[in-house]
Amino acid sequence: MAGPDYGALGATFKVTRILQAVSMIAIIGMTANFISMMVSSSQTPPPVLVGTLSVICIAVIYCAITFILFLDNILPFFINTAIDGLLLIAVIVIAVAVGEPLSYLSCQSIGSGADTGSAYDFTMSLGGSLNQNGGQIDYSTWIGTTKPTCMEMKSIWGLTSPCVSYLHFLRSAAFVSGAASPL
Repeated sequence: MAGPDYGALGATFKVTRILQAVSMIAIIGMTANFISMMVSSSQTPPPVLVGTLSVICIAVIYCAITFILFLDNILPFFINTAIDGLLLIAVIVIAVAVGEPLSYLSCQSIGSGADTGSAYDFTMSLGGSLNQNGGQIDYSTWIGTTKPTCMEMKSIWGLTSPCVSYLHFLRSAAFVSGAASPL
């Protein structure tokens, strides 16, 4: 891969950016699947999912732009590190918001049989509670509806919290420690 040679720090940047992009694209796909099913069922998706999708989409665009700037050797590393730190904070907030009800939920104990449906089956099963909540989906009720829904939400949480957060931290720490960078 072309680009400047900054040794181990340059390799760290390239590897973490690629891993970040792969993880975040997976998060976008899973989150967009849920939102699509809810919208097609004329239901309002939970704000935590819309927020997750928004922040992660911005982060993917940011990663692509900074990767291109790095390859062209015009990336201001200190500014980039500061923005990466801000994205780290945003991703941690998402991980906490998504994971708060998930951390107490065991997907294996949800059941089998009728609970093995898709996101569409799950949206259909919440019809009664939506009438009581004025069309709003309660996120904590929603995640425990079916086993696949629970597993997919735990996947989103798993990719958001340790994976993407760690990669943002590693990328920021690598360039803070390597002070030989252009402004």
